[in-house]
Order: sequence, then structure tokens, then C-alpha cells
Amino acid sequence: MTTETQNGREKELTFTALVLGVLLAVVFGAANAYLGLRVGLTVSASVPAAVISMGVLRFVLRRDSILENNMVQTIGSAGESLAAGAIFTLPALYLWAQERPSEFHAPEIVSITLIALAGGVLGVLLMVPLRRPLIVEEEKTLLYPEGRACADVLRAGEAGAKHAKTVFIGLGLAAALKFVTGWLKWIPESFLWPVKCVRGALGLDVSPALLGVGYIVGPRVASLLLGGALLGWMVLLPVIASHVPEARAMWDAGNADGVWRGYVRYVGAGAIATGGLFSLIRSMPLFVRTFRASAGKTAKSDDRGGRDLPMKSVLAGIACVVVFIWAVPAVPVGFLGAMLIALFGFFFAAVSARMVGLVGSSNNPISGMTIATLVVSALVIRATGAAGAVGMTAAIAIGSVVCIVAAIAGDTAQDLKTGRLLGATPWKQQVGEFVGVVASALVIGGVLVLLHKAWGFGSKAISAPQATLMKVIVEGIMGDGLPWDLLAAGAGLAVALMLLRVPVMPVAIGIYLPIGLNVSIFAGGMVRAYVNRLRGVEATGEDPGTLFSAGLIAGEGLCGILLAVLSLVIGAR
Repeated sequence: MTTETQNGREKELTFTALVLGVLLAVVFGAANAYLGLRVGLTVSASVPAAVISMGVLRFVLRRDSILENNMVQTIGSAGESLAAGAIFTLPALYLWAQERPSEFHAPEIVSITLIALAGGVLGVLLMVPLRRPLIVEEEKTLLYPEGRACADVLRAGEAGAKHAKTVFIGLGLAAALKFVTGWLKWIPESFLWPVKCVRGALGLDVSPALLGVGYIVGPRVASLLLGGALLGWMVLLPVIASHVPEARAMWDAGNADGVWRGYVRYVGAGAIATGGLFSLIRSMPLFVRTFRASAGKTAKSDDRGGRDLPMKSVLAGIACVVVFIWAVPAVPVGFLGAMLIALFGFFFAAVSARMVGLVGSSNNPISGMTIATLVVSALVIRATGAAGAVGMTAAIAIGSVVCIVAAIAGDTAQDLKTGRLLGATPWKQQVGEFVGVVASALVIGGVLVLLHKAWGFGSKAISAPQATLMKVIVEGIMGDGLPWDLLAAGAGLAVALMLLRVPVMPVAIGIYLPIGLNVSIFAGGMVRAYVNRLRGVEATGEDPGTLFSAGLIAGEGLCGILLAVLSLVIGAR
């Protein structure tokens, strides 16, 4: 097979790449939206998108262009990042609308789409002037691990393309099991067993996606998640159920889950918020160096990477997006909110792009950045007198746009690193990012509305843990009654874990999430540990198990969305 060319050069930004990339952006965006709303975590779509692209382009269409494949994964991976930014924040508005319908209104599809579009486009634009100082001039310092792994997979060519069927096998198996548990209900989706001797509880979720998540994050993180869950359900819950009369009554009535939701989860929320803010504080020296490195730099041509989009057009585009955010009523932030978005967006785009270069996308503290944005925004809004539903809605909208900006900037940085390693043209990749962002933004609103109508955010099926945390933070700052003692206990626990040099976030998330989810993720982590032992090495991005796990996640997510459609059409719940 020979490499195809376009006007004497290898094909890159082609119609085929655009169509396939958009399809993958929609698929992985929808699947990760479902996963994030259920578990509070999303997974990178770059490597699975690259593998599927190679399978389709090489074997189905008989095309052989590594740059065309790279363009597909560039467009496709944007869907996952945009979905992560949206689901971590926007469901808070639905939760308020359920609790206080006289004050709040659930956002409509148009509003969600415009918020997602504004954040996504702004994230790509802000990354353009940062490409040269971060990716070119700090090439030896910032390694961008996922970007390199994706480049390795694309270079593998034939071997990588053969692995595409591994992704599809995982997808099919997960979809079938989800149909059995979620629609036919031949097997329960989750189990919860009370442990009467200590007033605790243990559980298990039947979920191929959670097994895939556990395999991808590995045994260390999976063990920390389970450790947090056991701390919550077998230590904190028994103590509370034994000494708080209301909690004891719930546990005696067989409602252990109610004790966890009403008490234990707030401890986890306090620990997550504290861990995220401390992560941000620790990164401050890094942030300062980022701005010093990028100050005064412009995106010029370089010998290997070609040219970026014109800087005048980029600056004009940034100004237009900020004005759009201010002027359009569907984005409920106003002039002050637009200015806060511009400030935090620029700052955290640089932060995110550098962080993923050092520690990878999986360890990028986007939640911490969003929490910081919400805290400052809510304080500023409250100081202006805009309290109540208007102020709380504006704070979440600001946090949503900034969260999407940070997520897209990190994804764009990884993709541009992959392109630099392969000799791709930066401005073409930046155009591809815009395409992926627009396609994903047009879909994410419908996905959120669909899932909410089918199951309801905050339900057992889609608990929306990250958005619930953001809701709690805004409520606390705006003055609504919160169990500050439990949140403070979580903060104290986070500080203790840091002093013991135990990673805070996985343990805190373990406390915050249902125990059944953590047990299933732990099982996937143990499978990864066994596979690593058999292979004698740590699994990499080319590990078939990683690709199979990505298929499991995509399969359950897509089937979950299909079941949501069926439940609305047929009327079955």
C-alpha cells in the first residue's frame, strides 16, 4: 500500500477525515458523557480514535496516510474533552430545578449548546499562541505522554490497524451486557449488602464500562478508590449510623444508601474540594513559569511544524467569543461573567496545556481549576448583590465555560504534540479541533436532556457526582444551609492524607462515589495487574487490553444512550 498524496503532499485535512472524525467525536463524546455522569470520570479518546481510524481508512477504504489518520483522531478526541467539561458542571442546574422548581429552570438544549460551543472554541483559540512556547520551545521539558503514545500507535501502522477489531469486540460485548442488565433486567445492575455487625454496607455494580475504567487507570489508582470506598462505607457510615439518631433510623430501615447520601458523601465532597484546591496551589509556580515562557511570544512558522492560524484572526476570534458570551441571553453570565471567563479561561488554558505536558491528561486537575473558578466567581457575584437563583446560575455557567476551555486546551495540546512528532501541519490540526468542537457541541445538549429525561440527574443510574460537588460549593458560598461540619471533616481528612503522602483525590472520590462502582473499578485494576505480571512490563497505550477496555466504555455508554431513547419512546423506565 502506498502513501496517498494531495497536490504532491501527503493527505491530511480531507473530506473523509472530516466525516470520520466528526462521527468519532459524536460517539466518544456521547459515551464519555454517560460514563462521566455515572462515575465522575472520563477517559482519553485519542488512542481508540486513532486505532478505529486506521481500521476504517486502511482496511475498509484502502487509504494509507498517517497524517489523515492523525486528523481523524484530532477531531474525534475533541468530543470526549468537551463532554467532560459540560457534564462536570451543567447538570447542577437540573438538580436545582428538581429541588426548587419555583426558582430554577432546567437549561434548554440551545443554552447548553451555546455554552459548550463558546468554551470549546475559546479553548482552541487560546491554545494557538501557546503552541510554540510550550510544544516547540519546551520540547525536551514537556513530553506530553498521551500525545507521544498516540503518535506511536499511528506509526505502528498495520499493527495498530489490526487492533481496531479489539475495540469493536469490547464495544459489542459491553453493549450486549448493558442491554441485558438495563433493559431485559435479567441481571440486576447493582447489589448492596448490609453488614449488620458493624452497621456498614458492601456492594457491586455489574458494569463492563467500570471494568474498563479500572483496567485503564491501573491497580494503584483502583486500589486507592476502593480504599476510599471502604473508609466511607465500612468506617464513616457505621460511626454515623451508630451515633446520629436520624442516620440510625435510616440504617435500621434498610436504607444504608440514604445514610451515605445524607452524611458520608459530604465528607467526600469536602475532601475532593480541598484536594483539588491544594493541587492547584502546588501547581502555582508551574503556572507562573508558563506565563513567563509564553509572554510576548507569537505563533510563527517553524522548520518542522509549519504554520499556525494567523494571530490577528485568533485574537479577533477570542474577542468575538467573549462578546458573544456577554451579549447572548442563552449564556446567562452578563458582562461581569464574560470578563471572568476571559480571565480564568486564558489562565487555565495555559495551565492545562502545560500540566498535560508534564503529567498527562489523566492527571490534569481540571476539577480543581473549576472549583477555583466557582469559588472566585460566586464570591464576586455575591459581592455585587446578585444572590439567589440568578447568581447561582451565573456561577455555574461561568464554571462550565472555563471547565470546557481547560479540557479542550489540554486535548488540543496533546493533539498538536502528536502532529509535531508526525510532521503534521498545525493550522490544519487547529481547524480540525474547531470541527470536532462544533460537532460535539451540537450533540452534547441533546445527550444531557435525553439522559435527564430518561433517568434524572442525581439518580442511581446517573448520579452526576462532579456536578453535584459543584452544586454544593456554589450553594455554600451563596449562603444556603449546608452540613459544614461534615465538609470540614472531609477537608481535615484531605489534609491528613496529604501529610501521610497518600494521593488525596482517588481516596476522596472513593468516599464520594457508591461502593459498588469502586468495587467494579477495583476488579478492572486487578485484571490489569495480572496482565502486567504475565507480560512482565507495564501495559502501554498499544496494549490490546487498553483498547478492549476503551471498547467496553464506549459500548456501555452508547447502549445506555440507546436505552434512554427507548425508555422515552416506549414509556418504560
